[in-house]
Amino acid sequence: MVIHCQRCTACCRWPGEVVLSGGDIQAIAAYKNISENELIQTFTRLRQDRRGLALVEQPEGACVFLDGNACAIQPVKPHQCKDFPNGWMKALWGKVPREELQRDYPMLFNCAAVKTFLKSEPSQDSKAY
Repeated sequence: MVIHCQRCTACCRWPGEVVLSGGDIQAIAAYKNISENELIQTFTRLRQDRRGLALVEQPEGACVFLDGNACAIQPVKPHQCKDFPNGWMKALWGKVPREELQRDYPMLFNCAAVKTFLKSEPSQDSKAY
């Protein structure tokens, strides 16, 4: 199964941790034409588990780099973002009950590409999705 992103930005509008690697920091800083230190000071925070950095969020929970309906760093967005929704679906779909997915990962069910996928899925109410 491969789901093609429709750039609806639903995934960018949910609070959570967008974890950054050193490569992400380097690429975003270069793309924004700022120093890595400036990027870290302005656009990141310590992760909840204190094991690295995550992007800060806008007051309502959206990604700091969401600009209207577009990603301001689209060409260099973090790996976690590039991997949505396919990596998430591969890890979760069919392994976690649908009710649990809807509760814990609401961004999946607000994603336009996932909605299209769900329309093509046969109904299997008794199975885990």
